[in-house]
Amino acid sequence: MMLWLCSHSAYADYSEHPKAVGFMAEMVRKHDMDTATMKAIFSSAERSERVLELIQRPAEKRLEWSGYRPIFMSEERINAGVDFWNTHQEILEKAQLRYGVPAWIIVSIIGVETFYGRISGGFSAISALSTLAFDYPRRAKFFRSELEQFLLLLDENNLDYQTLEGSYAAAFGMPQFISSSYRSYAVDFDGDGDRDLWNSVPDVVGSVANYFYRHGWKNGQSVAEITELPASAKSLVRDSPKPVHSLNELNTAGIYPKRKGSGRYTLLKLQAEQGAEYWIAHHNFYVITRYNHSNLYAMAVYQLSQEIKARMRGLARTE
Repeated sequence: MMLWLCSHSAYADYSEHPKAVGFMAEMVRKHDMDTATMKAIFSSAERSERVLELIQRPAEKRLEWSGYRPIFMSEERINAGVDFWNTHQEILEKAQLRYGVPAWIIVSIIGVETFYGRISGGFSAISALSTLAFDYPRRAKFFRSELEQFLLLLDENNLDYQTLEGSYAAAFGMPQFISSSYRSYAVDFDGDGDRDLWNSVPDVVGSVANYFYRHGWKNGQSVAEITELPASAKSLVRDSPKPVHSLNELNTAGIYPKRKGSGRYTLLKLQAEQGAEYWIAHHNFYVITRYNHSNLYAMAVYQLSQEIKARMRGLARTE
């Protein structure tokens, strides 16, 4: 374990931390923020050893697909997704019509992220962000930027930094938006003048749909499909979800996608319980990874969405 992770901060809070002091001065200079307000905010921020522990071992890096899939593909989560869809069908249809993102994808994202609001994290947002910005050198640049976005978000949305909680990586609300995503993609979908990702389901649904729309979701196109892998195609398997292979490349290697795509694909390998699985990932699979840069995450979202959609169609047939 690295020395910086083992050592404890000499400061009771971040108001006197040298890096935080410099950051506060930068915020005053760049955004004309009030010095006393900055001091008060960072006086409430404390270093979190738990945050530093968790940020280094997310499930997406610790687990294979065989261990990751069962976390999200439970009967309880699938049923909760069906209930959420039935309860909020009108607003889901409105979002799908406006943004071209299907209801089952929106519902699945919310299910994977927070189990429909049940698990949204209990970490102080300002403490988590300060810890990662000033005491986690590996990603300090990213989290300093997110901390800046967080302070702007507080001002724009009249949020209370003392009570605001999120994940260990400081993602907030039912859809778990980080601060920059909140500022860029959250929408006021219920028209009440606020973008509320904690208490307004319309805002949550609309914001998730807008996120996918803005990242290039292609309406009516597939996400992924399982395939057999001929020996001639082994060299095409990649870790990156970015679609780079043409249809001709796949056909030449003996792979023939059955579902409609955008003309570019990637081949992925997932280690399932019964052995290796190979998947043709379409453009929309890549879009899901813009929400969380993990193939495991994107596949969990996709498979949960398909199960929820199948259950909804089954209900419709029996009514």
